[in-house]
Amino acid sequence: MELDGKVAIVTGGASGIGEATVALFHANGARVLLVDRDAERAARTAAHIDPAGDRVVPLAADVSRAEDAERAVAEAVARYGRLDILVNNAGFGIRADVVGTAEADWDALMAVNVKGVFLFSRAAIPVMAGQGGGVIVNTASNAALVAIRERAAYVASKGAVAALTRAMAVDHADQKIRVNAVAPGTTWSPYFDEILASHEDPEGFVAGLNARAPMNRTAAPREIAEAILWLASERSSYATGSVMVVDGGMTAW
Repeated sequence: MELDGKVAIVTGGASGIGEATVALFHANGARVLLVDRDAERAARTAAHIDPAGDRVVPLAADVSRAEDAERAVAEAVARYGRLDILVNNAGFGIRADVVGTAEADWDALMAVNVKGVFLFSRAAIPVMAGQGGGVIVNTASNAALVAIRERAAYVASKGAVAALTRAMAVDHADQKIRVNAVAPGTTWSPYFDEILASHEDPEGFVAGLNARAPMNRTAAPREIAEAILWLASERSSYATGSVMVVDGGMTAW
């Protein structure tokens, strides 16, 4: 198994790409701390993936709070003795251009999408360095590479995640900590369902998005999780500072 004996934290782990990542990590031998702001959903997802309850443990936390990041890392170390992998996956978006984005909404989005990556990485890196290395995988987006209409704050946040990924990779390579990001295209998830709910013609909207990708379809969460697994495993041992695009070719046009 790819991650046999490894210990991982996955933020935003109760649904979508995060849930698929937790399930795939579990299937590949990892012990996982499933972090999500929704305590009930986190517990339900953890129980579904790991009925025995010994290798997937839910933890309710707000990724934008430093004390929650520190608590999550401390919990992983206290429970399993180490931390090998951090997946910074928690994030969300709002539908608005710059003019239509309220300052409070901008701040809330940046607090989760960017500050959360910073806080959890800051808490995890000393532990990883002290044990001889580790891996961080951040969920960016193909929106870090090309703009999406009426998603100004989201696009900006994912660009920041991609840049922070490269910065951390350079800073911590000598500590044997690899840092990479995955940049998904359109992926089925509760967040995507919320986007659809805001459109008058959801089917037409999906068809339009799919038409932008040569593969002409939407990704399943597991397809993104497979990329995260590769980046988290020793198969990618020489990869750091990379932003791996998994978008059905959307950015290849």
